[in-house]
This record gives sequence, structure tokens and C-alpha cells, in this order.
Amino acid sequence: MKIKVCGMRDAPNLAEIAALNPDFIGFIFYDQSPRFVGELLDEATVKALPRSIRKVGVFVNASPDYILRNVKKYDLQYVQLHGNETPEYCRSLQNRGINIIKAFRVDGSFNFSMLNNYKAFSDFFLFDAKGDQPGGNGITFDWSVLKNYDNTKPFFISGGIGLDNLDQLEQLKGMKLYGVDVNSQVETAPGVKDVDKVKELIARLRPIEEEEEA
Repeated sequence: MKIKVCGMRDAPNLAEIAALNPDFIGFIFYDQSPRFVGELLDEATVKALPRSIRKVGVFVNASPDYILRNVKKYDLQYVQLHGNETPEYCRSLQNRGINIIKAFRVDGSFNFSMLNNYKAFSDFFLFDAKGDQPGGNGITFDWSVLKNYDNTKPFFISGGIGLDNLDQLEQLKGMKLYGVDVNSQVETAPGVKDVDKVKELIARLRPIEEEEEA
């Protein structure tokens, strides 16, 4: 079970979270988000993160040039596309050597068959709750709708995940659940993570992985 902590930008807080060794850390490059990195994200601090932590840039309907500029500036290993990006758009970025996490906002009427067009041009999918914002709404969707997913591409689960609902991940057993994406439920303020909550979350999820390997 991989752990992605998303929506970071504060250098001291970033260092504290990095010390817990999550698998992925996400930075939001969308100016409508309360966690938008803006000018707050220190380039040297991000580049100094351990290589074991994969750096993810989150973009929403951004221009390819804007994405490529930030990938280079911060040495991002993945780009998470959280808008209405087309399969062709994903392919064009992939052709430039970028690893893609394509996010989809899911509700009860979500059409999983449309994912077929994205499979060849994405490394992972991410299923988030459909809310007012493209992400970070702090709400959970009904994970039972994932029974309609054909389970061919590994995915992250996102949307309102925190310490109080980790046990519900059990219902996704047998699926290609690659990791969880946490954000607003482990914060003290937008963009500032509660270190104790993240530490407990990692401690609770990592043994699941170790038990399955045993």
C-alpha cells in the first residue's frame, strides 16, 4: 500500500513529513486551490527530498509548457492531471518522457468505460470524490462503485481519506489498489500537514503491505 501525501508547500512542514518517508509527495500547481504552491514552494527544498520519495506535480487543464517548466524546475517524477485532459493530451506529455497519473472525479453515475481511452497513456489512475473543486474537497465517494471498474490499471484512491476511515479500504481487497492519497483530512491548515496524523496513518497502512508480502 503506497502512501501519497498531497498538497504540500511549507518547507519546514515538508521536511517533517519527508522524515516519515511517504512513497509520494504531491504539490499543487493549480491557482484556484487553497494549497496552490504559488511562490511558496522552495525549489532547493523540493530537489533535496530523498530519492525514495517520488515527487508529484498536480495540474488542472494546464498548458504543456507550464507543466514541463515545473517538472524541470522541481525535478518532478510524476504529473497528476486532475482536469478534463484528453487521452491525446496525456499521450503528448508521455511522449516527452513524463509519467502520468490521470485523476477522475467519481460519483454513482461515473462511466468507467471511458477509462479505456486513457489506459495506454497513464501509469496510474486516481479515483477521487466528485465535489465543487477538482480535488481536496475532503469528501469520500461510495467506493462500492469501483466494482464497475475492470481493474486493469493500478490506481490510487483519494477523497476524504483519514484515520477514521482507513479500515474501509478492506472493501477494495482484490483490486489493483496501488495506494492512498491523503490531503485535507490530515491537515492543521490548507497546505500544512499534521505530522502526528500522517505518522499514525503510515504506521497503520504499512503493516498491511508487510503482512501481504509475508
